Amino acid sequence: MMDTQPKRLFGAIEAGGTKFVCGLGCAETPELLERVQFPTGDSPTRLLDEVVAWFLKQQERHGALSALGVASFGPIDLDPRSPTYGFITTTPKLAWQFADLLGPLRRTFPHLPLGFDTDVNGAGLGEARWGAARGLEDFVYVTVGTGIGGGGLARGQLLHGLVHPEMGHMGLPRVGDDHFAGSCPFHGRCWEGLCSGPAIAARAGLPAEALPPDHPAWEMTVRYMAHALMNLTCVLSPRRIVLGGSVRKGGLLGEERFFQRLRGAFREVLAGYIQAPPLTEAGLEQYLVPPELGDEAGVCGALALAHDAWAEHQRRSAN
Repeated sequence: MMDTQPKRLFGAIEAGGTKFVCGLGCAETPELLERVQFPTGDSPTRLLDEVVAWFLKQQERHGALSALGVASFGPIDLDPRSPTYGFITTTPKLAWQFADLLGPLRRTFPHLPLGFDTDVNGAGLGEARWGAARGLEDFVYVTVGTGIGGGGLARGQLLHGLVHPEMGHMGLPRVGDDHFAGSCPFHGRCWEGLCSGPAIAARAGLPAEALPPDHPAWEMTVRYMAHALMNLTCVLSPRRIVLGGSVRKGGLLGEERFFQRLRGAFREVLAGYIQAPPLTEAGLEQYLVPPELGDEAGVCGALALAHDAWAEHQRRSAN
């Protein structure tokens, strides 16, 4: 018998430092019924007004939303007891420092459950549900693009703590005689300051997508990436690391060759210390992997956050 029950609709927002991607879906699959993107720009008020207007229009076209999910660049305040819950806090993107991200959504949709987390935790949740981390309870998702961030699951739960992981700002050892000062305004030579898209451009004088395959900046980027991924492997012991963002595409080098070089450098810095099948030369092809959802991991993760917020609301209502 055909199921005639209408599907629940969920709104998804991937709030990125370069663009906001908004989508409408049903959460049973990662496919979106509607999708739009807006440049992030330097006016939070104007952009959030555009986002709210888009979702109101979707409700007119498709029916009422059941929940909204927001996966945001950060740092963000994830503590519901905090007066700045839902705010972006000390981001290097100065116009967005202490911007109230959830406020306009709450005011417009006061009765909707709202799922809220970092963009990398959101992307990790999307990959766990529909992508490269299906079936895994312990993995890390890292994005390397305008900035670097990491998230993922530990024992099936999204990684949280005092605030949320800030993997992109871990310090790294100096490689060789490298004297590049780094581009992070807070820490200089942290992972983000050495390997993000802006860091590569600052080092090489060219954006990553324009670097020739033999440019020495690729070698330095891969070597620093290998050290950072070794740190994550030693500290969190993930069963897989999913590497998203624009830098992993390798520009003119190409994604496949970028991953080949990265896996080789990773094995070199691990130096055989951790013995596990996924860390063998053959196993690394399934240990360090690109996202199956590609550039849609973030908005799909926001869709999953919305569904989980709705399910939690239903559970609490039943009790």
